[in-house]
Order: sequence, then C-alpha cells, then structure tokens
Amino acid sequence: MSGTPAPDHTLDASDAHVHYEWDNSLDPVLTVDPGEVVEFVCRDAADGAFGPDSTVDDLTSREFPGHPLTGPVAVRGAEPGDVLEVELLDFEHHGWGVTYFYPGDRGMGLLPEEFPEGGMHWWDLDGGVGRFVEGIEVPLDPFPGNLGCAPAETGAHSTTPPRRVGGNLDVKHLTEGATLSLPVECPGALFSIGDCHGAQGDGEVCVTGIEAPMDVTVRFDVRSDRSVEHPEFRTTGPFTPTGRDEPMYGTTGVADDLLEATRLAVSHMVDHLHTDRGLTRAEAYMLCSVAVDCKVSEVVDAPNWVVSAYLPESLFP
Repeated sequence: MSGTPAPDHTLDASDAHVHYEWDNSLDPVLTVDPGEVVEFVCRDAADGAFGPDSTVDDLTSREFPGHPLTGPVAVRGAEPGDVLEVELLDFEHHGWGVTYFYPGDRGMGLLPEEFPEGGMHWWDLDGGVGRFVEGIEVPLDPFPGNLGCAPAETGAHSTTPPRRVGGNLDVKHLTEGATLSLPVECPGALFSIGDCHGAQGDGEVCVTGIEAPMDVTVRFDVRSDRSVEHPEFRTTGPFTPTGRDEPMYGTTGVADDLLEATRLAVSHMVDHLHTDRGLTRAEAYMLCSVAVDCKVSEVVDAPNWVVSAYLPESLFP
C-alpha cells in the first residue's frame, strides 16, 4: 500500500518463525522496540496443504496441529498489566485462497447436521475481489483471524479458541488501519499472528473464511497508562462489502437460545441461496461463511431472542 512505512523487520514464514500453539515458554524469534514496524509473512490456516486440484478427500485425510502462527515477537518494555497496541498497517494476499467445511460427522461448523458431506472452493483472488461461482464476486477486506499475546498460564494451549489475550478472534473489522489493544500477561507480550482471511462473514459459519497466505505489516506500541480486560479495537470497517449502505436480503432465527437462533437464521439463508439464487447447498453454506453477517437483533424480549443474517445483494452479477 502506498504510504505504508517501510518495515524495520521482516519475519518470513520459515519453520524457524512458525509455531502451532500458544506457549509462553517459546523463545521470541524477534525483539523490537515500541514504535517499530514489522512485516509478518503468514501461511494460510491449512499450512499450505491444499491446492487448486484439492478435494474433500484431501481435507478429511489430513490432521492439522493448529493454526500456523508467525512469531512470537517480544516488545521491549511490555509487562503484565500493560496494553499492547497493534496497528494494522497493510495486508498483501498471494493471489489465492480456499474455503472448506468438514463432513457433518466431525461436528464442526454451525450446521453439521445439514451437511453430511464436506465441501471446498478454491478462490482466485484478483486485486480486490475473490471469484466464486455463477459470476459471484466477493469483495476482499483482508484481516488476521488469529493474533494475540501469549497467555500467562504455563504449557501449550490450542490456537482454536479465542482468549482474553487475543487468539482466534475472527473479528473481520480488524482491517487495514485498525488498531487492536491486547492485555499483556507475559513480559515482552510475545505477540504472534496468522490465519489471515481475504473475506469473512460475521460468524464464519462453515468454520472457514477465505483462508489465504498473506503479508501483514503492523506497528507496536506499549501503553502502561491504560488497561483492558479483553481485546478492544478501533476500526473504520468497512461494515458492508461496498463500504456504504447497500441493499441486503435478511433471514431471521427466533429461539430461546442465541446459538440456536443463529443456526436457524443461517439455515434459512442457505435455503434462500439454493432456492432463489440457484446455488448448491454446499456453495450456499460456504458463501454464508465468507459474506453473510450474523447480527444479534434483540436479547430483551424473553423467552426468545432474534438473530438476523444479512446477505449483500451486490455480490450477484
């Protein structure tokens, strides 16, 4: 990106710079001062396992140790109780991405019972769009799905769940120009990053967005004058695919459990995309995961809550 400061350091995605668990005993691969800029080269979430000719058979025959994370980077002066500010300056994809979901018997994703067979789509990422099927183009707004500091608790911890120090947040608005504030639990903070997405819907309902290798440029700062209990951030979005208000098609789920309400809203959206837009149900499920936003519409009218799923109609030719 024009105007992005030149990095003071670059960490490539060689084995020496990649790990698969959160563990505060890992030695930092780099130590930087507050204010310095670091370019992280990040592998995709599947660690390069898939290519354009990959199938669901390749998905089910592989076991993955965790998200490949580049790091950890120690930031001088960061101590437990401080806040690590991570300014996200630039993202550069490598021209491809992949979206997939596992067979239903794995119990993964939001609707495993509706999809006994797995699915996969290989994306051509061209500039600012990813190409799907039937002429559908998904705007790209890259962000890192998994980024954070090492937790204070000793031992190795899975990269799958989000944590109070960050981790697998999947907040799709941590785009270029956003600043993420993370609580520090270990000296140096021990920051790592990976699992980048070209695009994702709020919810990431099939368990993947557009998973893509990416170069991410960030700038660090340490704040001892404030504290946060959980990750907080400043962002300008975009909050819709086009960056402005635009026509949407919405489905809702109504239930006495928020997760069940979300399942219903997404299931109805899959029905809409299949019946009214002509996609296969597997294609519809993956499109929901990369481009449909799930929002909590209300939680105050007991005994039922409402979740809505929003589909941007600008995706369709």
